[in-house]
Amino acid sequence: MNLITIEHLTKSYTERLLFDDTDFSINEGEKIGIIGINGTGKSTLLKIAAGLEEPDGGNVVRWRNLDMRYLPQNPGFVEGDTILESIVRDNEGHAHIWDLESQAKTMLTKVGIFDYDAKVETLSGGQRKRVALVSTLMSDTDLLILDEPTNHLDSQMAQWLEEYLKKFRGSVLMITHDRYFLDSVTNRIVELDKGKFYSYQANYEGYLKLKAERLDMAAAAERKRQSILKVELAWIQRGARARSTKQKAHIQRYEALRDQKGPESDKEVEMESVSSRLGRTTVEIQGLCKAYGDKVLVRDFQYIFLKNDRIGIIGPNGSGKSTLMKMIAGWEKPDKGSIVIGQTVKTGYFSQENEDMDESLKVIEYIRNAAEYVQTRDGSISASQMLERFLFPPEIQYTVISRLSGGEKRRLYLLRILMDAPNVLLLDEPTNDLDIRTLTILEDYLDGFEGIVIAVSHDRYFLDRIVNRIFAFEGQGQVVQYEGGYTDYQAAYERKYLEEGGKESAEKRPGEKAPGQKGGRVREKKLKFTYQEQKDWEIIEDQIQTLEEDIADLDRKMEAAARDFVELKRLMEEKEEKEKQLEERMERWMYLNELAERIAAER
Repeated sequence: MNLITIEHLTKSYTERLLFDDTDFSINEGEKIGIIGINGTGKSTLLKIAAGLEEPDGGNVVRWRNLDMRYLPQNPGFVEGDTILESIVRDNEGHAHIWDLESQAKTMLTKVGIFDYDAKVETLSGGQRKRVALVSTLMSDTDLLILDEPTNHLDSQMAQWLEEYLKKFRGSVLMITHDRYFLDSVTNRIVELDKGKFYSYQANYEGYLKLKAERLDMAAAAERKRQSILKVELAWIQRGARARSTKQKAHIQRYEALRDQKGPESDKEVEMESVSSRLGRTTVEIQGLCKAYGDKVLVRDFQYIFLKNDRIGIIGPNGSGKSTLMKMIAGWEKPDKGSIVIGQTVKTGYFSQENEDMDESLKVIEYIRNAAEYVQTRDGSISASQMLERFLFPPEIQYTVISRLSGGEKRRLYLLRILMDAPNVLLLDEPTNDLDIRTLTILEDYLDGFEGIVIAVSHDRYFLDRIVNRIFAFEGQGQVVQYEGGYTDYQAAYERKYLEEGGKESAEKRPGEKAPGQKGGRVREKKLKFTYQEQKDWEIIEDQIQTLEEDIADLDRKMEAAARDFVELKRLMEEKEEKEKQLEERMERWMYLNELAERIAAER
């Protein structure tokens, strides 16, 4: 059954055309993820679907008995309500009020809210979003419309929401930049690009494959068009006699081909990695302690950051992650201990709050206040050119910052930080409000960044993609070190607490004291291979060599089977699988080789 159908949708915002005579629909049972660059109209689409905003043109048809709930990016509350009162107010149509309150309390604990009687006006932005999320999920509704539901959720909360939405019987329309979340929950991806919707009946991984195929087909069609144009142009240049009907048809065909619009390639956020030289002394932390009242955030933490370290910091909301970042940045003082910053260290701090952004400035003024020019490997680049590389075309550069979307402001703030050429980059929740294309380019940028990266993030994909060491806040001031990305941490954490406290403690989330878990001083463990890593290290080079030989053999067989299309297809599929295995083995070798070098350096 069709829940919402939108035809010939047109909508502009100031000078921007968001939707250009395009169509969109959502059917019963669909779980749709909307993706696209920030500022292109994703949130506007959700508001139009929810009936909170009208299009400039087009028709919106909703199923007559459609019941839907909408979670905005910035939810509002009735001042004076407690958390529980606010949820009851939003769901007062529920048949059993006491059951509603009990259900609300249970769900609030899942998102880290325990004081049900707190007044809504006392809540932080993240707490308000989580309360609104719970209120939205309470209804037995046909359609959930969710704008950035994973923002302000830690990893455990995001996993809980992921499982909840997978089991949800109704339809879901949502915006999120969490790629693991999209991959797990959605069965359809809709990309908003240049005013048009492109629909893919797949999760995120499937979308990536299908989009690549679509772009390849478009590129092939354009190559064919250019080839025909070349032939037609040669014919025209030989001097056609315009009186001939056939020749006139040739001319008209040439002109139609010439005027046909070719496929537009996606603009990308691109910036050559820029950093300052980092000397011998980097950032050295010794005996660090920090508490607020009786709440101990950090107890006796120590670590010396290595050049090109890639550190991910994780833990429950309020555990002290941002406080640690602020102490490293010099924004807050520790209660005890020291943080020694090397003379050559130049810190760039991408905070959660866009701290220094004066929204009355124009976009170009804000960037020029950082630098008129920046030196990259390409040479000297002006502020205006850098803005274009960061998807701010000239017509937007003279827009006042206050008129940008939340995601565009975050992208602009990131550009400002990178233009200062830091060599120690502190990223506090970089994935909040940044669109997937910007995140992808940021990740590529960090690959070539010659310096230290320290990132607080709940985005499991980002952590797996970027970091090679995790600092986990595990309660009682403990900051525990794990090797690898988030998936490695998760496996190691479960092993650790299964060994120490049995299955029950393994199921407890980081930040809760598990049976057998000891508090107090964080002990630095000697770096070494795990049993599995040692096994892999001993055989991985032989595995790589065997796979390379297999691929070369398949190439020879494919050449011999050039006219046997059935056999050729089988060989191509086998080669694709071997190449995938080779890529996985190479990535594993790079990780193990780096770890082996660190182990040798410690001896």
